[in-house]
Amino acid sequence: MYQFSYAEVTQDSSATAREREREALDRMVDALKHAEAAGPRSREAIDAIYLTRNLWSVLVEDLATPGNALPDELRASLISIGLWIMREAEAIRLGQRESFSTMIEVTTMIRDGLGE
Repeated sequence: MYQFSYAEVTQDSSATAREREREALDRMVDALKHAEAAGPRSREAIDAIYLTRNLWSVLVEDLATPGNALPDELRASLISIGLWIMREAEAIRLGQRESFSTMIEVTTMIRDGLGE
């Protein structure tokens, strides 16, 4: 029988959660890249916008919970970024923007930061 300390379990859980977040952001970046290549009125764009809005909604909600372990300043910054990305996605959906490139760049930086 194995015994683990609480710190070991929470560290593993945190690492697992970070990996799941990284995989979700990977999927989003891939979808955004396909949308960029296919154009803002394509099926790929619709799918990427839907995925982006849903994933960032979940992330922002999690970041806003009092139990989130990230430092307050980082949480606030990530919430601001998430809200900005959701507004950008909506602007593309409404035909006010044409390019996904900035969302791809910002999401890639956040995803890459999860590996650190």
